Amino acid sequence: MSSGKRSWVVRGWHYAIGRCRHALRVMLEHGPNKLEFWFLALLIGVGAGFAALGFRLGISALQRTIYGADDLTLASAGAHLPWYWVLVVPIIGGFVVGVILDRFTPDGRVRSVPDVIEGAALDGGRVEVKAGLASAAASLITLGSGGSSGREGPVVHLAGVISTLVASRIKASPMTGRDLLGCAVAGAVAASFNAPIAGALFAHEVVLRHFAIHSFAPIAIAAVAGTVINRLEFGGLTEFTLTQQASLAFNVELPAFMLLGLVSALVAAALMKAVLSADALGNHLMAGRSWPRWIRPTVAGGLLGLIAIPFPHIIGVGYETTSAALQGRIGLSEAVIFAVVKAVAVAITLGGRMGGGIFSPALVMGSLTGLAFGIVATGILPDVSGSVNLYALAGMGAVGAAVLGAPISTALIVFEMTGDWQTGIAVMTAVSLSSALASRLVHRSFFLTQLENRGVRIAEGPQVWLPQKMRITAILRPITAENAPPADLVRNLVATGKALTEGMRLYQALAEFERTGAAFLPVIRPPEEADQGDDPDSLPDPEILGVVYHVDALRALNQALAEAAAEEHG
Repeated sequence: MSSGKRSWVVRGWHYAIGRCRHALRVMLEHGPNKLEFWFLALLIGVGAGFAALGFRLGISALQRTIYGADDLTLASAGAHLPWYWVLVVPIIGGFVVGVILDRFTPDGRVRSVPDVIEGAALDGGRVEVKAGLASAAASLITLGSGGSSGREGPVVHLAGVISTLVASRIKASPMTGRDLLGCAVAGAVAASFNAPIAGALFAHEVVLRHFAIHSFAPIAIAAVAGTVINRLEFGGLTEFTLTQQASLAFNVELPAFMLLGLVSALVAAALMKAVLSADALGNHLMAGRSWPRWIRPTVAGGLLGLIAIPFPHIIGVGYETTSAALQGRIGLSEAVIFAVVKAVAVAITLGGRMGGGIFSPALVMGSLTGLAFGIVATGILPDVSGSVNLYALAGMGAVGAAVLGAPISTALIVFEMTGDWQTGIAVMTAVSLSSALASRLVHRSFFLTQLENRGVRIAEGPQVWLPQKMRITAILRPITAENAPPADLVRNLVATGKALTEGMRLYQALAEFERTGAAFLPVIRPPEEADQGDDPDSLPDPEILGVVYHVDALRALNQALAEAAAEEHG
């Protein structure tokens, strides 16, 4: 190359680098424009895809090291292992999980999908980074060492960690942060299940809880990117293969799928209540005792090991059991027993504060429920019935949809995981009735019920959770402001106990306004609490920070609702 051409290439290279640096600086200062945001969506989708792929391969590597098989053959391999090995491995895994969560999380709890939903609604699309990384490590060890849960929960939160780091780096607004979070979730789910359509809809339906047009394109880009990462490793293969073509005798058999949907709702509700009850029992046993927090997952691991000796199918995600059910290779009594034992094992794993998610276990439970129902239904009317495979497929979607509270994305996940799009009527019939009934038996879904139990009421909509998010200090009028009320009147209200406390949220202020009927209330900072035996009269008066007017509180809530509506419908 001549010196003139070389000089031209060097100048072009430096110019391109300079423009990229300038674009990055502008994006960090002012936020991304639409084109830059789509590029970020692509990068986040790739990152989330690699995170999901690495998590999956890590579980498989750990299972092969410990059990000599991965999840596709783990149940069969576990039946031939020494009983003491099957017992001891989950105990060791539970202990390691307990140590990780005790050291790196404030409450010893694994972060999962509910925390991502909460981050999207209340924290501008941000999730906990340190606790999220610890949860991913704990879940990997749980699933690799005998835990009975799924991998989608920690993967979704791990993707949320990636989007949080990006959002914090570019100082993203809450709306941009939520969109980035949706992109990360879509990429992770698509990569986990090789399901790009379902990944995109999962982000909208479950996490963001809206289908805004402005976020649809970047989320779809991220979902496609995550799917590409999956297919670079596994090709275009579906997760499950049906051995025979499922068929539906439409007019006669459709009522059976309606009944299957109702039965699936009961099974899903039983699974969810079992997990929630196990968690409540664990909290009760740990409360008021000086036991270290790592005891809880260690004991849970011991219980799982005892169950796994006669029932090795509970180990891991359970894809081998699901595949066998979809192919009709399990009998009626075996399917029922396996479903009951699996539910117990999932409750112990999640209630014991180990790790993992609930969606994959719901697919296992659904396929077993559908298979058992199909064996009975086809046995009653063999001349007009289709194959039991179709019932297993519909049951898998129905239980999964009821647990997630997401009928659209769950049905699509089932279709994309099996590659069977010809049975949509049967699956959607079961899914719709299952979702409708289960939402009455629990608080909309498993994730929203978990949040409700923590006092986070997202299910009711933004008119409920927005006042939980907003602090009264944002609408505080200083006591020295020109439009502030007379100081004597403010002090009299404080003396009579009609005051708000610094740190209160808007919903608490609105409730106090409703109780007192006041037009304004002082905001105070209470003095330090007295030691026992001190004279209460000797305590200093509380510091008056300012006042909050009822009209300002209502105006702030109205503005927040308008912004939420604009984001959702924009």
